[in-house]
Amino acid sequence: MNEKFFDLKKEKQDRMINAALKVFALNGYKHASTDDIVSEAGISKGLLFHYFGSKLGLYTFLYDYSVRFMKLELTRGVNDATDYFELRKQIEFSKMQVLKNYPYMQHFLDCTKSENVKEALLAIEDQRGAMTEVYTEIMGKVDKSLFAANVDFNKLDAMLEYTIKGLMIERFNEASFNPEMLYEEIVGYLTMMKKIAYK
Repeated sequence: MNEKFFDLKKEKQDRMINAALKVFALNGYKHASTDDIVSEAGISKGLLFHYFGSKLGLYTFLYDYSVRFMKLELTRGVNDATDYFELRKQIEFSKMQVLKNYPYMQHFLDCTKSENVKEALLAIEDQRGAMTEVYTEIMGKVDKSLFAANVDFNKLDAMLEYTIKGLMIERFNEASFNPEMLYEEIVGYLTMMKKIAYK
């Protein structure tokens, strides 16, 4: 990647990043078109390749940038709470702050988990476990003694993860995505589940 990319005005950087995040998130690496990316960003293909060299170079940059950005926001936004549902709220609030600037960043990161193109997988291999490590560290704080005896923590956590991802995708599909509204919707689910899951 050409470091001069960061010399561009922030608005132009973000326009290019957001266009690429959207196209890769919606199409996966194989079917993402650089024509669609430059059209969405309102730039020339030459400019895109000037800064990123290739589609793979852009994908690699995006993944690294997204992981760093998301990790930073989570590190700042999550405190030492031990209540699972409070930690979940903090995680989702942190994500909401990210999605205000980069609406498709979480969707992009989620999609990379099921990526199956070898060159794309190899390009991001070193960073693939980074977000999992962050979430594992956060969830390590959870006081599981608060849960009712019949609650399987791992299943509950997975169920909420699927619900949150599903809500986000549904909002994108309906063209009604709004980070603040999504957060409020998620909080509603977390509040409901807390009443069911705790003693």
